[in-house]
Amino acid sequence: MTREEIISGLAEILNEVADVEPADVTEEKSFIEDLDVDSLAMVEVIVAAEERFGVSLPEEELKELRLVSDIVIRIEKQLAG
Repeated sequence: MTREEIISGLAEILNEVADVEPADVTEEKSFIEDLDVDSLAMVEVIVAAEERFGVSLPEEELKELRLVSDIVIRIEKQLAG
């Protein structure tokens, strides 16, 4: 799976969960400041990403996931590993 496919998948999830326009989802965007995703919606995003990509994103790491790229990197590492 390519980085672009992961970002596209996250964009779809963010659109469904938090009504974020898919075109607004880029790696450098912050979930809170740029995309206006609150902590409750963020939990839903994580659960949906785990299901979609078949990875595990521990809740205790949630506060470390500030940018779209933070999730993309974790997903890539798990898919490669």
